[in-house]
Amino acid sequence: MEEGTSKSPSYCDSTVDYGDADPFQWDTREDCEVRQILDRIADKWSLLVIALLDNRRLRFTELRREIDGVSQRMLTVTLRQLERDGLVRRTVHPVVPPRVDYELTSLGKTLHATIQSLVTWTEEHRQEVATARAAYDAREAAETGPATAAPASPRPTPTTAASPH
Repeated sequence: MEEGTSKSPSYCDSTVDYGDADPFQWDTREDCEVRQILDRIADKWSLLVIALLDNRRLRFTELRREIDGVSQRMLTVTLRQLERDGLVRRTVHPVVPPRVDYELTSLGKTLHATIQSLVTWTEEHRQEVATARAAYDAREAAETGPATAAPASPRPTPTTAASPH
């Protein structure tokens, strides 16, 4: 870099591919663009929206009905962010009442394949995770007493929307 010039705010010095040698291959600073993208796509609502839009278009109300627990505001924010990032396309149809459809862009479809791998891993290893959680909770209860032990999850996080089943 030339003397007297400055890097853009989203420039990340350590965003370098070190192969398998460096587990910290991206800059973890909040203003790092790579971290910002990871924060966005790893958000639970974003993952579910991307999974649901696989090879189909859905209206806002259909998405909201499919995603248990998402508020109207949170779904709106999520869809806008995904659209801004080029992952979701919003199409407004000039009819009365207005109809708006959402679908994955080509870029969003490439991300879906990665998300599907994560869902597949989760499905394949959910019993092992449940066993590890139960063992951890039992150790915590034995060490600290039942009153301060971490509560068990009442039900698994909804990932079935992303499931191919």
